[in-house]
Amino acid sequence: MTDTDLQDALLDERALSKLRWRCRRGLLENDLFIERFFARHETGLTVRQADALGLLMDLSDNDLLDLLLGRKPLQGDLEREDVTQVLALLRTPQPLPSSEEPA
Repeated sequence: MTDTDLQDALLDERALSKLRWRCRRGLLENDLFIERFFARHETGLTVRQADALGLLMDLSDNDLLDLLLGRKPLQGDLEREDVTQVLALLRTPQPLPSSEEPA
């Protein structure tokens, strides 16, 4: 198995549990983004995405919130394709159920 294959492998249950624990934040606003992310994507998370999410979790709560709200762009070591992809998934609003779609 190549390094690329390992990076694209799905997270196992134990790694997912550790990631969820690591993603706990002090700001409720960040927790809301993160919980919505896990509710939609946890079954399909890859090792690469988990690593990118880990980089975002290294940020302070206020810096993370600025990124999530689009108030600041990714900079420095975070300007990577995998981090950009995970940030986009975090920012994506939850779709409305079909019965609640606007008329």
